[in-house]
Amino acid sequence: MILVTGATGNVGAEVVTALIAAGEPVRALQRKGEAPAGADTVTGDLNEPESLKPALDGIDAVFLLPGYQNMPRLLDQVREAGAVRVVLLSGGSAGDPDPDNAVSRYMAESETAVRESGVPWTFLRPSAFMSNTLRWAPQLREGDVVREPFADVRIANVDPHDIAAVAVQALLTAGHEGQIHHLSGPESLLPADRLRVLGEVLGRDLVLHPQTNDEARAEMSAAMPVEYVDAFFRFYVDGTLDESKVLPTVEEILGRPARTFRQWAADHAGLFA
Repeated sequence: MILVTGATGNVGAEVVTALIAAGEPVRALQRKGEAPAGADTVTGDLNEPESLKPALDGIDAVFLLPGYQNMPRLLDQVREAGAVRVVLLSGGSAGDPDPDNAVSRYMAESETAVRESGVPWTFLRPSAFMSNTLRWAPQLREGDVVREPFADVRIANVDPHDIAAVAVQALLTAGHEGQIHHLSGPESLLPADRLRVLGEVLGRDLVLHPQTNDEARAEMSAAMPVEYVDAFFRFYVDGTLDESKVLPTVEEILGRPARTFRQWAADHAGLFA
């Protein structure tokens, strides 16, 4: 039995679906929403490790999200349950030694907790998700103009479907223990490039409005804690995180090319209607 945390999220839901398709027994941990049909659904709070005992009963491996309180105790519970593998969804900034960056810090602390747990582990460090493009959807329901921060930053965005496929390989097959898999998509794109492709898929003439840093900071500060806003400005304005590189990892592990942004956009076009 494989436990998938964040089972209704962008990557977790894809992991659940892929495991079901592979005929593997899967338990979907969630706090809200609905996991894909075919999963054994359980509720629990990763911030409260004691609440996870029913979810961990009889599990062999765990797909784990980062950044939760008391990660060492959570990993104790995973080890005591008899898990033989943990696959942690981390991020490229986990290798950043900057302790003042809130995102880098929680990623790095999560990786440390997993390393010290005594359970064989694999870390996935993807670039930014293609599904982050869904934040444009409310704007595109109102018109054809998209306001976007950091418009001059190239990113080789990766499809959560590919992240999940790599996670499943690491959960089910040997040879990934102790490995850090850096994942990217097959193209390094500016926001304007993604918007052009999305417009072609939707049959619309879409226009990008690059936000100034002041506009971006004000809008982001209304939606998230200031320490996370500062972290993203460190990444994309100060340039401490480079997600522009196209990496071969997805194809090396899966034996097929990484999915393009156009493929992702075609699959999710209805969400922008």
